[in-house]
Amino acid sequence: MIAGAHHTSHRGLIDFAAPAGTVAEVDAILVPSARPAAALAEAGRLAAALGCVLLVLCSKHSDAARAFAVLTRRQPGLDVVAVDYPEGGVERLPPLWTSTVLGRSRLMRRTDTSAKRNLGLVLARLAGWKRVVFLDDDIRVPDPLDLGRAAALLDTRDGVGLNIGGYPDNSVVCHANRETGAPQDTFIGGGALAVPADRIDSFFPEIYNEDWFFLLGETMLRRVGQIGVAVQKPYDPFADPDRARSEEFGDVLAEGLFALFDNGGRIADADHAYWTMFLSARLDFIDEIQKRIKDKGGPDAPRERHILDSLAASRGRLQFIWPRTCVAYIEAWQQDRERWRRFMKGVRPIRSTAGGRAAIDVAADRLGLRAYHSSGSGPVRASAGASSATTATIGTSASSV
Repeated sequence: MIAGAHHTSHRGLIDFAAPAGTVAEVDAILVPSARPAAALAEAGRLAAALGCVLLVLCSKHSDAARAFAVLTRRQPGLDVVAVDYPEGGVERLPPLWTSTVLGRSRLMRRTDTSAKRNLGLVLARLAGWKRVVFLDDDIRVPDPLDLGRAAALLDTRDGVGLNIGGYPDNSVVCHANRETGAPQDTFIGGGALAVPADRIDSFFPEIYNEDWFFLLGETMLRRVGQIGVAVQKPYDPFADPDRARSEEFGDVLAEGLFALFDNGGRIADADHAYWTMFLSARLDFIDEIQKRIKDKGGPDAPRERHILDSLAASRGRLQFIWPRTCVAYIEAWQQDRERWRRFMKGVRPIRSTAGGRAAIDVAADRLGLRAYHSSGSGPVRASAGASSATTATIGTSASSV
C-alpha cells in the first residue's frame, strides 16, 4: 500500500524537455471572464501580438457586449469573439455527475469557471482550432511568444503550462505553508495553459483544482510540460477564511492524487484506505503550519492572525471530508470523464464557405448562446441565419449540439 503523505512539490511529474526556439501558431486565447472588461486588456494585447482569435467567455461582472466594445476600441482589428455564459448553464452540453454528487453539502463549490472552460473546449472544437491557450484575466505574459513556445510542445503533450511567477499560484493552505517558512512549490495550471483542442477529451469538473483534474488521464497524469513565464497579479489569500473553506475539498483530492503519482501510484490506488491515510496526513500538515506560528509566541501581526483564521477554516472543513466521500467523487469524475469523452468524440469542426466567423455563428447558435464577434461593421449577434453558408459535422453522440 502506498503511504498517504502530503507533498509540497510535484515538480517531478512535469516533462521539461523542450525544443529550443520552436514556436507554433496559437489559434485562439480563451479567457473565462468574471471581472469588468478592463481586466481583459492583457489578453487583448497578447491576441493582437500573436494574430490569433480572442474568445472571451463572460459571466458575473463581465458582459459580452461590453467586453467586445472595449477590446475592439483599444485594439482595432483584433479578432474577438465574446460570449455571454448563461446563468443556468448550457443545456446542450452533457450533465456532469461531479456537479451533483456532493448534493447541497458544504463541500460543493459553486463557481462557473470550469463550465466556461468546458464551453471554450467545445467552441474551439467546432471552430476547428487545434492549439489554444487558456488564460485567466489576472495573468500577464511578458513575452507573447512564450504562448507560441508552449503551443509548439502540444504535438507530444496534452497540456503545457507557463511558469507562473509574481504571486505564487497556490491554495490558501499552501500559501500559509510558504509564508511560515517552509518550502512550497507550484504546479502548472489553467491560468496559463496551452492545450490541443482538436484532440483533448478531458473536462474541467466543478471543484477547486479543476485544472489538475483536467490534466488527468485514465490512470494517472497525462504527459504535460512547462515553458515560458507568466505573472499573476497579487492578492490576499487570507482576506476571507471562506476562501480556505471552499478550496479544502478540491485541494485534498488533487494533492492526494498527485502525491500518489509522485510515488509511482495510479488513480486506482486511491481507495478508502489510502484516503484514510491522506486525510490524516493533511490534518498533520495544517497542524504543523499552525504550530510554526504558535511556537514563536503566537501571532504578533494581523497577517499571522489572518493566516491562523484561514487555517482554522480549512481544518474545520476537513472534518467533513470522509474517505468514502473522496472515493465517491473520484468514481463520479471517472464516469463524467467517459461521458465527456464520448461527447467530444462526436463534435466535429464546422465547415464554412464563409470563413471562421460563420463557423462561430453556427456554433454559438447551436448552443443557444448570445455572442459578439469582429466584423467590418462591428458586433454581430450569432443567429440561425448564419447556418445557410455552413455544414456542421456532428456525430450521433453530440447530436444535441
